[in-house]
Amino acid sequence: MSNAGNHLPPFGGREARSSADGEPAVAVLPVPYDATACYRTGSRLAPAAILEASTQVELFDEELAVEPHLAGIETLPAVEPDARGPEYLVAAVKRIAAEQLDRGRFLLALGGEHTISLGCLQAQIERQPDFDVLHLDAHADLRDTYQNSPFSHACVMRRVADHCRVVNVGLRSLSRPEHEFIKARGLQPFSMQVIRRQGDWLEQLLGRLRPRVYVTIDLDVFDPAVCPGVGTPEPGGLDWYQVTGLLRAVAENSQIIGADIVECIPQFNPPQSEFLAARLAVKLIAYRFHGLPAPEPGGKREES
Repeated sequence: MSNAGNHLPPFGGREARSSADGEPAVAVLPVPYDATACYRTGSRLAPAAILEASTQVELFDEELAVEPHLAGIETLPAVEPDARGPEYLVAAVKRIAAEQLDRGRFLLALGGEHTISLGCLQAQIERQPDFDVLHLDAHADLRDTYQNSPFSHACVMRRVADHCRVVNVGLRSLSRPEHEFIKARGLQPFSMQVIRRQGDWLEQLLGRLRPRVYVTIDLDVFDPAVCPGVGTPEPGGLDWYQVTGLLRAVAENSQIIGADIVECIPQFNPPQSEFLAARLAVKLIAYRFHGLPAPEPGGKREES
């Protein structure tokens, strides 16, 4: 499988790529894939739309008063879809992710459907498996199989859960088998019911996470009023400040080792959801590279 998509605009524009001294610290990987989508399709169009929107996002972060692009951001060629099945796409993403991790880069993948996360996570697991997966999503994605495939977007966290602890935030839709799996594994997700009823849910979450965290964000974690362009919009989600506040708190308490943003379906007119995704990506990079010093793997942060 080869890479394609060199015509895509660089994330943040050309200034973001050329601003670093030496090799860019951040690699952005577009993965235009939605072959297992079961309701609304179109997330394969999202990477290009998010990259285009990113050229209109300010590179100065008003919250932290920093310029996160100074770490240097390289946009990789888009992963070419493989019609043989999602497992082949996962393998291709894993190979590319491994190459970037071995170069010491922070990899941010842009989907595409949630299946793409599995390749990124497999590459991380093979290198340093002692991390948690922070899963922001309206859905559990814990089915063992869906539509006769164990690699469906509805199964991605089930595949991950055998190797990493998954901490879900924003859950508000799941099947009975997923409910039973959560109980059997003692996963204790931070569902929207928990978030609404427990004022200290964020403190509980931070106390549960290990020093190293991978962040996967399905955009349907947002309320549809905030981000309507998703495959399966579920009512009653998080708002912009809840999500960014969570990400900042996680970055200040753990090392974010990698991330992905998935399940955007571009609307183009207005481009609300893809612009939100681009802005969210910039915020993630800002928090990752301009927060408190990251702890060593397996260690604790020094008190300031």
